[in-house]
Amino acid sequence: MSAVRDGDTVLVKVLLHADSEPGMVDGAFRLAIRAYAGHIAQLLLQYGADARASRPEELLSLHEAVDSGSPALVEALLDHSIRARYSRPELSEMRDLARAWHEAGVEAELRRRTGSHDDLVRTRVLDDEYYSVGEFTLGGTSVRDGHGAILTDLEELLGVRASFEELMARALHHGQHHSAWGHAVILLASRRDQETWAAAAALRTHAGPLHRLFGAGVLRLTHLFDGSDEDAFAGPALDLFTDWSAGEEDLAVLTEVLVALGEHADSRADAALLPYVGHPDVGIRCAVASGFGTWPEPPAFLDEVREALLVLMTDTDAAVRQVACRTVAEGKDHDPVFAHAMAALLDDADRRVQVTAAYGLALHDDERCVEAARRLPPTPPGTPHEHELDAVWRYEWRRDGH
Repeated sequence: MSAVRDGDTVLVKVLLHADSEPGMVDGAFRLAIRAYAGHIAQLLLQYGADARASRPEELLSLHEAVDSGSPALVEALLDHSIRARYSRPELSEMRDLARAWHEAGVEAELRRRTGSHDDLVRTRVLDDEYYSVGEFTLGGTSVRDGHGAILTDLEELLGVRASFEELMARALHHGQHHSAWGHAVILLASRRDQETWAAAAALRTHAGPLHRLFGAGVLRLTHLFDGSDEDAFAGPALDLFTDWSAGEEDLAVLTEVLVALGEHADSRADAALLPYVGHPDVGIRCAVASGFGTWPEPPAFLDEVREALLVLMTDTDAAVRQVACRTVAEGKDHDPVFAHAMAALLDDADRRVQVTAAYGLALHDDERCVEAARRLPPTPPGTPHEHELDAVWRYEWRRDGH
């Protein structure tokens, strides 16, 4: 409860791993909602909080949540288990409220409501696990600028089909890492229809990099979200992104295109990734290192891919080394050359790389992982990627015949 009150997401996650007693988690959920901590409320729901255990008067009203401008907070209150508490007229009213905020702009509406002419303070804050929003503070009142994302969600809930152009406009108004962008891209990709595909594909030749980035994001997720047996978008996506990768010059767009290629288990995707192994941008090299690991059951990496991964495992940037090491670790190619390359990373200057190398050796049934894990100094619980070390004791369990 103290961690929730302090807004300490990392500590909340650590404590949930240690003990997720239902009554306490439900109480923490109520506290998170009242504290306007939507990201923590969502986390608690993931770990078993039952929103139905909270009476409406123990939570914020949906009106207060929409006014706050936090998409994560609104999403937590609209959890499927309690969504029926809100009538369609109320949801329609909240949609209109979100639209009013979105169209007026947070600063203008905040000044109108507070009547203050003081300087406005603006910061960037994480609203959920993946996306950030702007937070505006004026006259002691703070409001986030996620109303466009909230509007998108409420329209979808009400069965209102916003146009591609309108959703794109909401996204472009804020940029790639904003909730409005993420919610618009995900919604359009989930439609999986030819009309949306054609609109997104047409953006490939747009002069504006943000437009191309938006189109690439919709196309990538359209294929990624297609769980049907037909997988109708796989072929068109591979053709489009293979061709696109050869001519794109904007780094953000190229990264998205290469990530998309890496989601295809196809030799043409690997061939399109190979020219970028030595690219000067770290994000590009990370996308390449990750993309080589897509094949579900390959007998071995192609020779060119194997050589590329060995190069990336010695990259000057620790993030690239770690991603390449994880690709090798989780791949089905257990060539001894990879085990030796991972063993060489056990003495890496970056602890994250050391952890992933020990993880990889464990997956490859290499005894060197045991001593490597023992030599690592302890870190606080919840440190990213530390769960990879669980693979070491699982290896010992297998080794000892359990």
